[in-house]
Amino acid sequence: MEEWFKFSWEAFGAICITAVGIYIAVILMTRICGKRSFSKMSSFDFAMTVAVGSIIATTILSKSVSLTDGIVGIVTVYLLQMGAAFARRNDTVKKLMDNTPLLLMDGEIILEENLRKGRVAKSDLRAKLREANVTELSEVKAVIFETTGDISVLHKQHERPVEDFLLSDVARN
Repeated sequence: MEEWFKFSWEAFGAICITAVGIYIAVILMTRICGKRSFSKMSSFDFAMTVAVGSIIATTILSKSVSLTDGIVGIVTVYLLQMGAAFARRNDTVKKLMDNTPLLLMDGEIILEENLRKGRVAKSDLRAKLREANVTELSEVKAVIFETTGDISVLHKQHERPVEDFLLSDVARN
């Protein structure tokens, strides 16, 4: 327990230098690879964000991981993410890597089976509806459980139908 409160200037300096180095590496790789590196458009993008955070923390705080090891890890994860983004241009690969958006409400009708498939509780659905300023279910055109885990609410502000393009990849049942 005494180790928890131990302080040394040497460790302090090493942590600061490593933090600056790995921070610069992340900034450079993000500039090279683009903002998509930290988007949350798919489960793979989420995994990328978690992996980068873990590498940063481990590199900064672990004495057994050098700055060079951390930079190699960061570059590797960014290259994997770029490769996956490229591979996802193929529809078959995209279907293997990404979840399918799921329709949770069709108008005012709550699709109970899809809530079960998506493991979404009614309380979560209600919270998202409130967050989207829905005061009556009749205001809802559609609610979609996105591939990112977000829930999108399309409002019924007019009588026009939702364009097919917006719902083309959404699983209805």
